[in-house]
Amino acid sequence: MLLARFLDGVIRAGDLRLIDARKREHRFGDGTGSPVTIRLHDHDLHLRLVLNPRLAIGEAYMDGTLTVDDGNLYGFLDIVAANIAYFERHPLQSATRRVGRWLRYAQQHNPVGKAQKNVAHHYDLSDELYALFLDSDRQYSCAYFSAPHGDLERAQDDKKRHIAAKLLLDRPDLKVLDIGSGWGGLGLYLAGESNADVTGVTLSVEQHKMSNQRAASAGLAGRVRFALRDYREESGRYDRIVSVGMFEHVGVGHFDEYFSRLRDMLTDDGVCLLHSIGRMGPPGTTNAWMRKYIFPGGYTPALSEVLAAVERQGLYVTDIEILRLHYAKTLLAWRERFLAARDRAAALYDERFCRMWEFYLAGCEVSFRHMGQMVFQMQLARRQDAVPLTRDYITDWELSHTPAMAATRAAE
Repeated sequence: MLLARFLDGVIRAGDLRLIDARKREHRFGDGTGSPVTIRLHDHDLHLRLVLNPRLAIGEAYMDGTLTVDDGNLYGFLDIVAANIAYFERHPLQSATRRVGRWLRYAQQHNPVGKAQKNVAHHYDLSDELYALFLDSDRQYSCAYFSAPHGDLERAQDDKKRHIAAKLLLDRPDLKVLDIGSGWGGLGLYLAGESNADVTGVTLSVEQHKMSNQRAASAGLAGRVRFALRDYREESGRYDRIVSVGMFEHVGVGHFDEYFSRLRDMLTDDGVCLLHSIGRMGPPGTTNAWMRKYIFPGGYTPALSEVLAAVERQGLYVTDIEILRLHYAKTLLAWRERFLAARDRAAALYDERFCRMWEFYLAGCEVSFRHMGQMVFQMQLARRQDAVPLTRDYITDWELSHTPAMAATRAAE
């Protein structure tokens, strides 16, 4: 069988058992690790898995034509990831990747208007869905685990504090722009911790509505407001600009446009903090299943692509930090929360949606553990002297704004 020959060549590690659509059993790998059994329920799937496994595996799991009999979905994807180098070297998959790289500019073309449609595809789903698995502040980006724990709420608070420290909030009344402001949590945090005047921009109708409601409820509407518009339509200049989890939606063909707008909107002594998913390796393309079902127009860039665009727009990189396994831990927490609330998710949508969402969370976690995905925080400025010469100010700010220190200041 063609599929069996294909898998025999690319599954070298692990213990994978396949029961094909004709109920024949095949075993692959070296027998190490936890065994996983998958079952195929559609004869046509045999060929699709050989020709385009990146798309076919996810679609088959969503449709129920690929099921996991022993083990679980994460264990199956973990075996795939452990053998990804063999997949990539297979002649057919190598050719598919080359075609993907040729097409990536078209796949990531995100002009004003189309960008909003792409964002709506993912972020304008039911608010109840996101409440099932996100933390209470709705932080839908990589958390920061400053200590070895698994507390998502604490890690997301630490993320906001870590970002705020890098923004150098060293004086009151700073004008801050939050590009891709989500449900408003970061903007509200910055205003509350530093008396900053914050403007957030988002393309999600649902996020925009909730953000302004939160600002009003917190009594911060006078200093924090959120607009439903593309960052390219924003005018004015800002002392600080922050963008968390939005750059992945820009598209490689728009990198120069993005950093040009940052440069023009920053004051001369301004500071920008860009927080984005990236890839450890060279430039590539977006996984076909992820592009079709989860993030149309999305792309996680190589640092070489980002830095080249920054250089072309005349900005200084004043700090870079690579967060390696922080997102894997975040995704694990999200996946556990989602699976615990799966019945409620099915009531909102259906079982096919639940399988899609589980595949999304498990696949992303695997990619951060084994497939070179990471998160970078890049600090940018128009001037070399915009931030102190050493990084001590980051640690000092974080320590002085911990919950314990905040309580002490409030009591004084």
